Amino acid sequence: MSLMDKPKLVTMLVVAAVLLACLVGCPQQQAAEETPAAPPEPVAEEQPGTNEEGQAMGMAITSTAFKQGERIPVKYTADGENVSPPLQWTGVPEGTRTLALICHDPDAPRQGGFTHWVLYAMQPTVTGLPENMPKTASGGDVPCMQGLNGAGRPGYMGPSPPPGKPHRYQFTLYALSDDVVFETPPDRVRLLEAMQGHIIAQTTLEGLYGR
Repeated sequence: MSLMDKPKLVTMLVVAAVLLACLVGCPQQQAAEETPAAPPEPVAEEQPGTNEEGQAMGMAITSTAFKQGERIPVKYTADGENVSPPLQWTGVPEGTRTLALICHDPDAPRQGGFTHWVLYAMQPTVTGLPENMPKTASGGDVPCMQGLNGAGRPGYMGPSPPPGKPHRYQFTLYALSDDVVFETPPDRVRLLEAMQGHIIAQTTLEGLYGR
């Protein structure tokens, strides 16, 4: 290296030292030059928790015969006594004028599935249904009316799936803000149409059954 190059080297070293000192000793300037952090994502509204049956807290429907997602005992199917299972519910919201319940099999090999039970015009003070409800248009001792199942008859009709994968049987309870009135017993489709715009809350208990 020539004597002419030494001053240049010294100058370069001094400049490098000054830049390093600035980077280490000037954190405020460095922070100002960084890209601003994105604002935090909005926090989603907390969802309601679940109870031990897997039902959303609030209005919930359960059965002493089977739990959420469990196999329905043979007693409550067409292979057994074909009687309706006992059901209980809690958390009916204020403002409920009447209750309705539908048991439906969405896996049945027919368009729209198969309906096993339709109840409506239940008083909001009713907190459950006993085992073996009558197969009539009225609810017997329970203040309610019963619509038509998939076979065109009133009352409960137990699961009777074809051989294969177990079907899902969904017992859905609806809290309604108004009465639904029919001149003749409705099927599931007519009841759902009449309930449109009046459903305050709903909850489902699902059981399984297969052959």
